[in-house]
Amino acid sequence: MDVLFPRLSGFLRHLGVVLGNRGQITGFFRKDGGTLRAVAYGALVALYLCVIYYSRQTNVFGTPSNYLYLEVGGSLLCFCYAANALVRFRGTHDRIALILAFGFVLSGMIETIGFFGLNNLLRSGTVALSHVPMGWMVGRTMLAVLLLAALAVEKFIPTARQPSRETAGALFVVAAAAYITSAAFMAAPAAPVAQAGALFSRPWELLPGGLFALAALFFYRRYQTEKRNESDASLYDYSLFLVALLNAGCHVSALFSQRLFDGPFFFAELNKVASYAIMLGAALIDQARLFDQVRSMAVSDPLTGLANYRRLIAVIESELDRSRRTQRPFSIVLLDMDGLKAINDRYGHLVGSRALVRLGKTLKHHSRAIDTPARYGGDEFALVLPEAPKEIASRVAGRIRERLSAENEEPALSVSAGIATYPEDGDSAEKLLGAADRALYRMKHRGNPMNSITRIAACL
Repeated sequence: MDVLFPRLSGFLRHLGVVLGNRGQITGFFRKDGGTLRAVAYGALVALYLCVIYYSRQTNVFGTPSNYLYLEVGGSLLCFCYAANALVRFRGTHDRIALILAFGFVLSGMIETIGFFGLNNLLRSGTVALSHVPMGWMVGRTMLAVLLLAALAVEKFIPTARQPSRETAGALFVVAAAAYITSAAFMAAPAAPVAQAGALFSRPWELLPGGLFALAALFFYRRYQTEKRNESDASLYDYSLFLVALLNAGCHVSALFSQRLFDGPFFFAELNKVASYAIMLGAALIDQARLFDQVRSMAVSDPLTGLANYRRLIAVIESELDRSRRTQRPFSIVLLDMDGLKAINDRYGHLVGSRALVRLGKTLKHHSRAIDTPARYGGDEFALVLPEAPKEIASRVAGRIRERLSAENEEPALSVSAGIATYPEDGDSAEKLLGAADRALYRMKHRGNPMNSITRIAACL
């Protein structure tokens, strides 16, 4: 006990020092983050190989029916992704998606033919369990070649202005890859057969496995380059790396398969189908992201990011319907930038565009969450203020003018404002915008006071 208590107290003091230096611990992990990631990846690879080796040594087997179900699921995923990739190409002209669409169609067709062929052999009882299906080798190698070919096309062949030429080029690449791959295997002196006594029972798997590993390396570098360049690196781009990596793991597992339907073979099939599911899932998620972008672009101004004229009219119509139900007013503020032509003539059009962006940011930052700032057209902007009478709208217009006059950036900006309120100034979008435009016109011709709210109210 006399020895135990000093050691225990020393351990507690050491633990207190460690907990007190949490910042140093965090700095250590940040500094050696690359080493820790390498160790983690190495541990995952070791665990993966241990699972494969364990399934081989314990003679784990799956049923042929389960394998056939996986084949059917993989084929359906291939065709679904191919359809999605064609839609993606039509909208984005992504040549990698186009080439992979044709590649997955061929892969799905080969897997479907292999499914029916294996099913017939199982029914007749003539299947050789040591036989490596030729369709497996051709389809897998062709898909790996197409991944590399898609990268080469993106990097070395310039984009065509006509989509028909890109489609023809993609078809040529796919046809060439399919012909070269099938011819290479058909010219082999003997059909691939699993060697049960060897460490690598199916050495032929090294060819597609190496090609997939090379594709995974290139896709990872491509993804990292897009991230560093702050370009549109998406989940879909990262999924290409994951798909190539999982398929490389698929062939690492098949490398140790001694016969059909054993543990390593089933593990390889699971990797393959999982890669197809990841590919399709990432493509669907990215498709939804692109759809949201297109929808946002359809209702927003590309320069300022505010709502465009179409969105403005829709918001006004919605506010009219709501105000008719609640019997509450709402206001529209039209703002016109003063002297934009003079700014363009003196500073250039880039500074003029920057001035419009500055005004748009002021409207966005100094309006409520329920308000809708919009670019009405040219140098005119609009602000829809739900449940705001004319007095509140006048204060909002004055506050915007004050914020603009307080900016230190050159050139100094000022705006003229006109206000219209439902129902006293009109009961339709056209009447309200017309009333606000007339008020704005009167202010323009009264001079350009910088910060006078009373002059704004005088024009109402």
